[in-house]
Amino acid sequence: MSDQQTPVESEQSVVPATRKAGLAHKLYTGEVSYDFVAKRNRWYIISAIALAIAFLALGIRGLNWGIEFQGGSVFQAPMHVTSTTVPDVRSAVESLGISAAKEVTVTTVGDNQVRVQTLALNADEVTTVKGAIAKAAGLQPEQVTYSLIGASWGAQITTQAVIALVVFLVLVMALIWVYFRDFKMSVAAIIALLHDLVITVGVYALVGFTVTPATMIGVLTILGYSLYDTVVVFDKIRENTRDITNSRSTYSQLANTALNQVLVRSVNTTIIGVLPVGALLTAGVFFLGGGPLEDLGLALFVGMIAGAYSSIFIATPLLSQMREADPDMVEHRERLERRASRGVEKNPTKSRKVAVAVPGTASPAVAPEKLGLMTADRLDSGDRSQRAKQTRSQRKK
Repeated sequence: MSDQQTPVESEQSVVPATRKAGLAHKLYTGEVSYDFVAKRNRWYIISAIALAIAFLALGIRGLNWGIEFQGGSVFQAPMHVTSTTVPDVRSAVESLGISAAKEVTVTTVGDNQVRVQTLALNADEVTTVKGAIAKAAGLQPEQVTYSLIGASWGAQITTQAVIALVVFLVLVMALIWVYFRDFKMSVAAIIALLHDLVITVGVYALVGFTVTPATMIGVLTILGYSLYDTVVVFDKIRENTRDITNSRSTYSQLANTALNQVLVRSVNTTIIGVLPVGALLTAGVFFLGGGPLEDLGLALFVGMIAGAYSSIFIATPLLSQMREADPDMVEHRERLERRASRGVEKNPTKSRKVAVAVPGTASPAVAPEKLGLMTADRLDSGDRSQRAKQTRSQRKK
């Protein structure tokens, strides 16, 4: 008999150890939840402040347009590229004291060519700059090529970029409307997207980075990333609200649940995307001394962070606010309120909590449900089950 296990011991040996649920699981199941939608006014104020700063920066400082947009001079010289090539050539041009050459951009083309960009120069200034570049590169002045870029070409690029942006917004708005069959979702997504664009352009005005065609590419790229994050949240909202008329929750509550369920995914996706872009931006600013990597990296870095913020704090609260104003949602809320009031009238003590702490737990005032406290209904049912186990003679006593 000593070798045999009791039923209790054998049952305990079979039961596996309980794994502690992670944050993502707790958010998905609703065990942990943050009410983003109810605090939407707070996010609106933060976004309004950021947008105001962006507009002020655009109005006061303006954008630092590159020579592709305002015209300028371009010099190219063949030379062996080293780690000191860019700063050496820039110093040689800036030391000339030419006002138009103060805003000089030096980039490398491969490992055997240097490209120097300045504002428009006259004939004498062109000759002087060519001589300075040739001296820094160890060449003859005639080996340095020169070309002039007119402002009309930059105007054409700007026009094409604006047309592409408008067409993109219209097509995306129509696609979201058709896919989700909800026009308000497309409106909320486009508003969040415009929020990201203004923030990104405002940061460019604040830091004074040059706006180049690479900047345009970066801005157009963040449009897709911002929409991707928003569509992921909206798809979960559609899933949660599919049978909302038979649900005991409002649209805002279900939308907030969906947002918490995909929160970890959105944050992880943003971090994974921002890390390589941050490395790209760092390389362009600190190691290459400017150029396309700097312009492209800043647009992507700011746009991706702004896109993640808007999908969580702007798009979803704005969508919930618009949908709650619909007649069917108003009727649904009123129905839930009537149902709740009837339940209170039938059993007024149902929602009353009795602070009876289980031994070994903390104070019942902290979190009754989490700390094992019992409601009045559970106490009543426990008393009835205890009386049922007593014998008739015991109850008579």
